[in-house]
Amino acid sequence: MKGYLFDGNVPSHLRFAPKLPIIPLSKVGRNPADSQIWNYARSCDLVIVSKDTDFSDRIITSSPPPRVVHLRFGNLRRNEYHALLARRWPQIESLLKTNKLVNVYLDRLESIG
Repeated sequence: MKGYLFDGNVPSHLRFAPKLPIIPLSKVGRNPADSQIWNYARSCDLVIVSKDTDFSDRIITSSPPPRVVHLRFGNLRRNEYHALLARRWPQIESLLKTNKLVNVYLDRLESIG
């Protein structure tokens, strides 16, 4: 893993510092399609962070897939969003070492190897 690629549907400016860099979505292109994001993440060894179910669903049919962090909670106020990710991120990073998918809920994390 070389960094995180945040999909356009989630804020990528965080109030904490992940261990790896956040790569701007603009590196993929202007308004990239999901398939472009997927291929870029896979070729650059990046983790996709998204609320989009397409990425977590696609893991099943693509080998090898990029890793995905699927944010499976509704819209939150900005402070709540940052607080939740800051609290959960160390465990997310740990799970990504051995899992290709980490689902983030308000009350728990689930991972799939």
